[in-house]
Amino acid sequence: QVQLVESGGGLVQAGGSLRVSCAVSGRTFRTYGMGWFRQAPAKEREFVAAIDVSGGSTRYTDPVKGRFTISRDNAKNTVFLQMNSLKPEDTVVYYCAAKRAPFGGVFTTEALYDAWGQGTQVTVSS
Repeated sequence: QVQLVESGGGLVQAGGSLRVSCAVSGRTFRTYGMGWFRQAPAKEREFVAAIDVSGGSTRYTDPVKGRFTISRDNAKNTVFLQMNSLKPEDTVVYYCAAKRAPFGGVFTTEALYDAWGQGTQVTVSS
């Protein structure tokens, strides 16, 4: 089982940028599909972005398309979420997640993921 630790959250003004990272323990990172989810207070966690084991395929939820970019560095066991043109409604806790994917694939469903990080808060001021 891998362990995930997010970092890079913080406070940014609307229109600004922020990059959050997720460091993954273990030597099997390159066999895991990765995803980012987010959750606002009193709301369900929702899908943001996902990437396959090689980094060649990605998926995004519509509200972040063209603004957010998910990427991964398999040599450093890290997945990133670059967030540009941030809006106040992007103010939530962001979670990274890992899913065992020996045959590849990009996964947008929360229930499919095997491991989760503790979350990192992103606050966008207007």
